[in-house]
Amino acid sequence: MNKGIIGTVVTALTVVALVVSAFVLSDYAMTNLQLATMKTLLIVCGCAFLYCFVVGEITQNFSQMDKLWSLLPIAYVWIIAANGGMKLRLLIYALIVTAWGIRLTVNFARKGAYSIKFWTGVEDYRWSIVHGWKFFQSRIAWTAFDLFFISFYQNALVLAICFPALAAMESNAPLGIWDIVSFVLAICFLVLETVTDEYQWKFHSKKKELLAKEGDLSKLPLPYSLGFNTTGTWSVMRHPNYLGEQGIWMSLYICTIGAGVANYGIFHWSMVGPLLLILLFMGSSNLAEMISSKKYPMYKSYVDQVFKYLPIRKFKY
Repeated sequence: MNKGIIGTVVTALTVVALVVSAFVLSDYAMTNLQLATMKTLLIVCGCAFLYCFVVGEITQNFSQMDKLWSLLPIAYVWIIAANGGMKLRLLIYALIVTAWGIRLTVNFARKGAYSIKFWTGVEDYRWSIVHGWKFFQSRIAWTAFDLFFISFYQNALVLAICFPALAAMESNAPLGIWDIVSFVLAICFLVLETVTDEYQWKFHSKKKELLAKEGDLSKLPLPYSLGFNTTGTWSVMRHPNYLGEQGIWMSLYICTIGAGVANYGIFHWSMVGPLLLILLFMGSSNLAEMISSKKYPMYKSYVDQVFKYLPIRKFKY
């Protein structure tokens, strides 16, 4: 078994163990206010789920959830903050999530994902590739995948990553060191994502411009002739954007410690959302690397030289 598979399995088992621990080692009973807030959140989530599935099936554009991914958490955390009395901890949490959502929305919009007709726009290229797999050639299989994974699971996950705010909504504990750690780390990861997105956008924009002139990838100068980005943060990490995304939500979870709701120092049931996000990005990164390895001859060398998330080694052509 190769090292990549071993690493993936170990990480997956670790995340699953932490998810189980989060429930076993914490009290997951909710107060009446939390239950009432959760009902509101579930109504929004349910409407989004139905929209994504119905519109995706009608238009055959399966990026409906991709377009809502950056918008729904903003709505969720502001609903929680409003119901929680706009306490300072909740307000800062909501502002950070809003900044995260604006950044992600702008980045997705400049790729052509949004249009005046919201249900149209450029679809994420990965869906068409997955749709082309032999198993998903069956209409029933693909519809089931759209229903349960694209529409239901992803909507549930986007709600779940906001659970730390719900967990902390009634806390009257003053802001302390854990809150500072939580929010500073989240902002740092947000900056990382923003910088990383710019490197990615500039690289692919320039590559597209050069390809329009030369017509052949092999005729482009380095690093554009590689086909994949190795500039800036991408020269030392294969997925700096994914690191930033996971880091933001794991960092925001730390505020449950500051709020005094986490048991045994760190565990609370609201950890489940950020942890499941890690599992999602394990799958997403593996899929992206499988696609890139087939498209670009040098990508395997990139994988061999550069770690997925640790900026230890720099890529050399």
